[in-house]
Amino acid sequence: MRLLFLGDLMGRSGRSAAINALPDLREKLKLDFVVVNAENAASGFGTTGKIAGAVIQAGADVISGGNHTFDQKDILSVIDNDNRILRPVNYPEGTPGRGYAVYDAPRGKKVLVINAMGRVFMNPLDCPFKAIDKVLTKYRLGATVNAVIVDFHGEATSEKMAMGQYLDGRVSLVVGTHSHIPTADCQIFPKGTAYQTDAGMCGDYDSVIGMEKSEPINRFLSRMNKERFSPASGEATVCGTFVETDDRTGLAKRIEPVRIGPRLMEHMPEV
Repeated sequence: MRLLFLGDLMGRSGRSAAINALPDLREKLKLDFVVVNAENAASGFGTTGKIAGAVIQAGADVISGGNHTFDQKDILSVIDNDNRILRPVNYPEGTPGRGYAVYDAPRGKKVLVINAMGRVFMNPLDCPFKAIDKVLTKYRLGATVNAVIVDFHGEATSEKMAMGQYLDGRVSLVVGTHSHIPTADCQIFPKGTAYQTDAGMCGDYDSVIGMEKSEPINRFLSRMNKERFSPASGEATVCGTFVETDDRTGLAKRIEPVRIGPRLMEHMPEV
């Protein structure tokens, strides 16, 4: 299978760039399945049902989230009823929505997507390692499902790498989100799981991790809040991760970054 994961959509600029790019990406990369993290899509904080619907209509199969999942209250009206919109699986029991689901893909394939959130320098949640273990007791890669994608939304690179190594051989891809900077460590671990510490954001990189520069710089200089953060509105770069899996085992055969836009070195996998 050919899988694509796009990193955090950042504001109008990032979501518009991703929506515009998705139809072409699906065709050029001959994609079977696409996951998009959209937890910053609505003015940098959360997403809405309307935005999620537009991203899905453009070519995403699943929308994943993170610590800003519930920032827009509108999402509460849709997240329980649409299994294509995920929130981290390790939120407390009773939280609206779901943290994982199994989806249909072409040629009768099944894809399990799990969204989890780290705990280092993040809001205290249940253990993401144990939460993912619990899901994986129900599904087995290469047997009950043909691919397993894990979006691990976290701050600390060590926690993300620990998760990747912990899940090696049990999932197709572990990809990090949240830090908005694409890492140069695309690799396949020894037991066959593809990994990247952070897919990067879809957003304006002439910014401070997607926000207009003035207020973040002000807060570092003065330790005072002068105004609200607002997403940078310049031309966005689309960043993500492309993975090709073995149809028999569901493990990764290939992983490459995807970067399309004006500021970072572009990279497009050849298929």
